[in-house]
Amino acid sequence: MGVLRRRPFVSLAVGVLCVALLVFGLTAWAVWRAAHTDDASRIDRADAILVLGAAQYQGEPSPVFAGRLEHAQLLFEQGRADVVLVLGAGQPGDESTEADAGRAYLLERGVPAGAVVAIAEGHTSLESLRGAADYMQEHDLASAFLVSDPWHNLRIRRMASDLGIRGYLSATWTSAARTEETRFEGYLRETFAYLYYRLFGR
Repeated sequence: MGVLRRRPFVSLAVGVLCVALLVFGLTAWAVWRAAHTDDASRIDRADAILVLGAAQYQGEPSPVFAGRLEHAQLLFEQGRADVVLVLGAGQPGDESTEADAGRAYLLERGVPAGAVVAIAEGHTSLESLRGAADYMQEHDLASAFLVSDPWHNLRIRRMASDLGIRGYLSATWTSAARTEETRFEGYLRETFAYLYYRLFGR
């Protein structure tokens, strides 16, 4: 009788495990597919270009952040949007914020001051995008190219959509991991991050 009682629980556990593996596998595939999507190849213009912040050191963007900023500059110079919104707050003790450091970097590279807005809000992608969404709503902007690293594409597009932004993916590979091992780690990390966001909304 004990064996008979255990079988339904074993079957249930196996069923739940199979569903979990299926969901994880499909999400991992979606993360990979989004990472290799560049909407700029089919969308000519948007209302804005959003640059997700990354580390900065006393006002100097890290190589990863600089790669994103240079990609945003390229989109701007191609006439894809009239304004670049640089996102991200600072860490405790920082003399600058990611947004301010990014804006200064773009100005030094010749982007007009009136075309670059620093939105120094948020310590996470969601918080930063929320700040961007508030700004865009106030200025009647509805669509944006989303510039980050490829692994983030699926998650930030979903976040942007949830915040009312029509987001178009245009990541940069110049700041992305180049070895197979680090790329795999990026996909794996973002698969968990995307599932966490869908489950908990943060």
